[in-house]
Amino acid sequence: MTADADEPTVPIVCSECETTSRIPLSEVADAIARHNDRLHDGVDVAMVDPEISEAIADLAAEDLGLLEDG
Repeated sequence: MTADADEPTVPIVCSECETTSRIPLSEVADAIARHNDRLHDGVDVAMVDPEISEAIADLAAEDLGLLEDG
């Protein structure tokens, strides 16, 4: 799959390798799986930057009305 030049990228971090990279959104899941399979025997070490994951979760919760009082 080839990413569109205008496609947003997502920061991916691997604490064990001490690396960070930016991957096109459409390739994130496959890139993380390949990295973890190849370098960490399939253990989920590399992941989307946790700050980004939290921000997306907060936006989704807000959009679903889960953060509203009462």
